[in-house]
Amino acid sequence: MPWNDNANPGPWGSPPSGEGGGGDKQPPKSTGPQGGGPRRPGGGGGPGGPDISAILDRLIAQLRGLFGAGGGPGDQIRPGAIAAVAGAGFALWALSGVYIVQPNEAAVVTTFGSYSRSETPGLRYHLPTPIERVEKVAVTSLNRIDIGGSAGADVPEESLMLTGDENIVNLDFSVTWRVADAAKYVFTVRDQEDAVKAVAESAMREVVGKTTLQDILTTGRGRVQTQSAELMQRTLDGWGAGVSIVEVQIRSANPPQEVVAAFREVANAGQDAESAVNEANSYRNRVINEAKGDAAKLTQSAQGYREQSVREAIGEASRFSQILTEYKRAPGVTRDRLYIETMQRVLSRSNKVVIDGKGASAPIILPPDVFRAKTPTARVVPQAEGGETVIPSPGAPR
Repeated sequence: MPWNDNANPGPWGSPPSGEGGGGDKQPPKSTGPQGGGPRRPGGGGGPGGPDISAILDRLIAQLRGLFGAGGGPGDQIRPGAIAAVAGAGFALWALSGVYIVQPNEAAVVTTFGSYSRSETPGLRYHLPTPIERVEKVAVTSLNRIDIGGSAGADVPEESLMLTGDENIVNLDFSVTWRVADAAKYVFTVRDQEDAVKAVAESAMREVVGKTTLQDILTTGRGRVQTQSAELMQRTLDGWGAGVSIVEVQIRSANPPQEVVAAFREVANAGQDAESAVNEANSYRNRVINEAKGDAAKLTQSAQGYREQSVREAIGEASRFSQILTEYKRAPGVTRDRLYIETMQRVLSRSNKVVIDGKGASAPIILPPDVFRAKTPTARVVPQAEGGETVIPSPGAPR
């Protein structure tokens, strides 16, 4: 039904009187600026809703006024307006190529999907999409992959490995890595984390296959970690993956659960044997050192005795030579002197008093300490008329 068919009142009600289709009735006088004609809903303030057609007409007129000189259907769109809108759109499209690379990132720029360049942190620009695209990669962040499962959730197909002595070890380890070359990281390997995990598991199995179980369980873990990291890095560098291995850490290394008790007994026996060997080595070292010390002491004592004997012999020979020289000069005096020195040396060891009574006229009075204990040193007591008395020191034997 047309919108201006007033035969049916429609949703806006019946038209006022005089607006029907009768030919003998005169149309009412217009009270609005549009003159005569049928009244449309909303045009004269009467009851009813908005006129949708009028609203669309007004929107079309406004758009024509924006692009042309007027709102008529014959008006042409202004070329300047088209250029302004196109310029604004192009400016927005061009500005969409501005982007920021964070300090921990590196940007990889591709031109129509092909690698073009890499950008460092800062404010950067690339040709807008679809000419160039940017992919940002975190190059300073450390990434970690756990292989063999986590605590309480082991993955046997990853953790069980065959050692060099044909034993089985349940080994869990972690790999810490970072991106070294953003371009290689993006373009060389499709799924980087899965690639790093596969290389890590393969390298660890190869190193464990060349190491005995005892070394892995005790003192060889550091060597296994270092060799695994080096092998992983060589493999990834051969692929050109752009990944740097920071660290490989063995979190746990144990024999399979079924043989843990037996391995513990073996480990305890090994510790006892090592303790016994250490005690034996300690005793051996102590005995050897004591023997070396006694031998050195005896050697030094013998060397000292030899030196003493040699020097005494040299001294006696020198003394005899000097006495011989004096004897040749004065034989009598030398003989008397030798006799006196010999008697003094001999009598100094006895508790006796020797008195030379030649020419003595008065009684000899001995001091009271003559009969006391003597010392090994003798002293001579002179007599009145040229004689002398040799008195042994106290404590000398009689």
